[in-house]
Amino acid sequence: MTTTETQTAAKRAAEVHAEMTALRKAILEGARLAPEGGDDPAIVNFGHYLALRHHDIRPLQRRLMALGLSSMGRLESRVLPTIDAVLFALSKIATDAVPAEAAILPEQDFFAGEAQLEIACQALFGKQPDARRTRIMVTLPSQAADGPDLVLDLARAGMDVARINCAHDGPEAWREMTRFVRDAAAVVGRDIKVLMDIAGPKIRTGAVATLEKKARLQPGDRVRLVAEGAPRIDEQIGFSAAVSLPEMVTRLSIGDRLRYDDGKLEAVVESLAEGEAVILVRRTKSGGTKLKPEKGINLPDTALGLSPLTAKDETDLATVIECADLIGYSFVSRPEDIDLLDDVLARQGAGNKSLGLIAKIEQPLALANLPALIARARRRGPFGIMIARGDLAAEIGFERLAEMQEELLWICEAASVPCVWATQVLEDMVKEGIPTRGEMTDAAMAARAECVMLNKGPAVVEAVSLLDRLMARMNDHVFKKTPTLRALKSW
Repeated sequence: MTTTETQTAAKRAAEVHAEMTALRKAILEGARLAPEGGDDPAIVNFGHYLALRHHDIRPLQRRLMALGLSSMGRLESRVLPTIDAVLFALSKIATDAVPAEAAILPEQDFFAGEAQLEIACQALFGKQPDARRTRIMVTLPSQAADGPDLVLDLARAGMDVARINCAHDGPEAWREMTRFVRDAAAVVGRDIKVLMDIAGPKIRTGAVATLEKKARLQPGDRVRLVAEGAPRIDEQIGFSAAVSLPEMVTRLSIGDRLRYDDGKLEAVVESLAEGEAVILVRRTKSGGTKLKPEKGINLPDTALGLSPLTAKDETDLATVIECADLIGYSFVSRPEDIDLLDDVLARQGAGNKSLGLIAKIEQPLALANLPALIARARRRGPFGIMIARGDLAAEIGFERLAEMQEELLWICEAASVPCVWATQVLEDMVKEGIPTRGEMTDAAMAARAECVMLNKGPAVVEAVSLLDRLMARMNDHVFKKTPTLRALKSW
């Protein structure tokens, strides 16, 4: 490099150094979570990350790359250490002298955020499996209470967390499932956690009625939703359904959108009457959508004002305390919701039992309050986030979900919070025994999370085994957002 080229590079580095210094100052001034999180290093870093992401640094990234430096595209768990390392290098390029305030941390300290995330992971899920960092969670079907064989097969295939959905079955079945999980863990010699997912105020269809028995809903059809009593059909409206929460119907407004069965149908409220609402179907899956009982309903435009804990949940928590290692908390949206749960647990006699908590992020309000929710929840003990992609997509739309699931992974890493990738993972494999190409790619992407959840189905054992092998392969290729360059063997 000529003297002129050296001088030009030094000038560019000095300009970028000034820009980076100003950015660092803005981050320190803009970080707002430290008081909420006290001296928790993860929350301090989280505040720095949120402050950084209020700036568009894309031009700065390209200028750094052109100087052969980090573009800061992988700083989630180490915001200030990364910025300070870049400032150190810029100082050397600009002046060949290091200012007193610049510092390069020891490697162990530089990656301290990654270590904090793994500590949080082990506190929540137990010891990391030998061949992969991503744990496998499996939703147990009702028949898992009938005998030990299914649970033992799942454990041998690679299950790390058994999920019991408290929206189904009852305390006796849950106790049997838990007993079989504990026995299976002893057989395979691994700690398998039990997560019990309390139902919350999930809105579902109740009894349904159709004018024609096998009819499917198509765009342009109308459905009558009834708050109380049996569904009612007539010659004008040939589809009707009761709902699990009567107040849902009374709080609708004309024009409110409705999504049914994880977005398989979209509709809009067309008219209202005493105790009922008529919705107009706007869009369905190809071939139409069948109206069935026990299917979820999402209302992205309707403020229902419901508590995340129902009377059923409070009753169920007594069995959760008895059986579970982890609580799955549905419809959590505010930091106060964490206090509400802890108050109920205290009244139910949880005592000194430290139950891990996984907050299911499935509503826009939860997204808006996520920083404060994380800061509050980390103080209580082991804590993780579930990206509940079914309900979340129905609330914010499928296009926004694709972007949001990435943002949630970044946010959780910055706060050292384990993340669960959930809903429709290997769905065709679980149900039919053969995966689609698209869902194999989706499952591979799940390796960036700390845990991936499978739903129940006839081929779930085979799906766990496949996922175990896939996660082990991906473990060699990616860590969070970072591609890890293992030697290639195909060429």
